[in-house]
Amino acid sequence: MQIKKLTFNPIQENMYIIYDDTKDCIIIDPGCYFHQEREELKSFIEENQLRPVKLINTHCHLDHICGNKYVADTWSLKLEANKLDEYNLQRSIEAGILYNMPIEPSPPIDVDLKEGDEIKFGNSALSILFTPGHSSGSVSFYSQAHNFVIAGDVLFRMSIGRTDLPGGDFDTLIDSIKSKLFVLPKNTIVYSGHGEETTVGYEMKNNPFLN
Repeated sequence: MQIKKLTFNPIQENMYIIYDDTKDCIIIDPGCYFHQEREELKSFIEENQLRPVKLINTHCHLDHICGNKYVADTWSLKLEANKLDEYNLQRSIEAGILYNMPIEPSPPIDVDLKEGDEIKFGNSALSILFTPGHSSGSVSFYSQAHNFVIAGDVLFRMSIGRTDLPGGDFDTLIDSIKSKLFVLPKNTIVYSGHGEETTVGYEMKNNPFLN
């Protein structure tokens, strides 16, 4: 499995393209907002001869879904996310106006991503972890074989996701991190929705919100 990170939009959100030697790929949290960002995404996929087979959201806040419609339309994909986050998806137009970042309406959630299920593509699979707290339906994606987790806005290097948005809850978020992420091997790489990568062990030792 290979991971490509692209950092897009005014909120500097990390989207991820994950692919394997079959050339099938999944697109997670497409934050491509501007035309040139969408062209960069498309060029990477075409230059690497990838076949997008899934469109996935870790959660449905504005900065993670503003490219959903583009990706869905360009590669004929349906949206996969946890349905507890449908509220955020439905209010995304309103949120875009509030943050002066108007967006196109996202397609609805077609596949409900639940704890214990797997995301399968090519010869690869990611385990779904239910990690609410930043939002009601936040999910993370773990690969034991390749030693990484895509954590969305649950956990950052030396920080955690904000909990003052609809569906956020501080105690729930801390419990999600400790019970779902901190039980992973300490050398597990954490790919977050913003900022640089970190590891489970580093955050267990150094994160000021979790000590």
